[in-house]
Amino acid sequence: MLARDLVEAYLVFARWFTCSHKSVNEKVIPSDLANGPAIEPVMVRVQGTWFWMGCEWGRDDEKPPHRVWVDTFELAAYQITNEEYARFLSATGCPQPLCWNDPNFNHPKMPVVAISWHEAVSYCEWLGRATSKNYRLPSEAEWERAARADAEHSLYPWGDQPPELLPDYALRWRSGPEPVGLYPPNAYGLYNMSDNVHEWCADWYAASYYRCSPNRNPQGPASGSRRASRGGSWRHHVKASRTAARSSIPPEFKYADYGFRVARSSIS
Repeated sequence: MLARDLVEAYLVFARWFTCSHKSVNEKVIPSDLANGPAIEPVMVRVQGTWFWMGCEWGRDDEKPPHRVWVDTFELAAYQITNEEYARFLSATGCPQPLCWNDPNFNHPKMPVVAISWHEAVSYCEWLGRATSKNYRLPSEAEWERAARADAEHSLYPWGDQPPELLPDYALRWRSGPEPVGLYPPNAYGLYNMSDNVHEWCADWYAASYYRCSPNRNPQGPASGSRRASRGGSWRHHVKASRTAARSSIPPEFKYADYGFRVARSSIS
């Protein structure tokens, strides 16, 4: 286990201890919002094409930049929220995530956090059964293609302007994530693609994967010990990440800055 993982594991335990000792009267969202059918996410169609994946000036695991084809797919416009996840909990009886009752994390429109990769996959499978549509986590390549939109050589979804110059940057993310969709989306209509919470991806992670990645619809290595994730985090010193930046943690870990958004293969 890496040093960061040890620190994060301690922080997760400390957060769980604090949250588990809060008043039992605190609720994440009203029961009338938790009950009901699955909430179908707003999906954005991302056209299949070739694009440059990775970054020559980034970290070693972002190199080499390479040309990748990704088939047409759909990606949720927003990170999955507490309100959406509450329907899943109500329907399945699965345990509440860590910090579910913490006021820094429990606004209905905040992204659900502190869930493992396995729990994110379970949500996708449940949503698929409930809607008769095949939801899943996006691949790293799909995520980066969507985040870049048509500005594939830009550092960020909005261009090359540093995150610190974004509107209200110094006022945001003081003690947790913010409700999704408060600020303008990228060129494809996707919100919070570089900020708020890290987003689980379907792939196993390998730092050297780009050296052997296939050039069409890469799905990550066949096995590993860590799952890939993308996007920035409210907890980090720099709150927004570059579109090429990669991250990863073991799939069973549950961090308070990890959430997800769903994807769907295009049928047309």
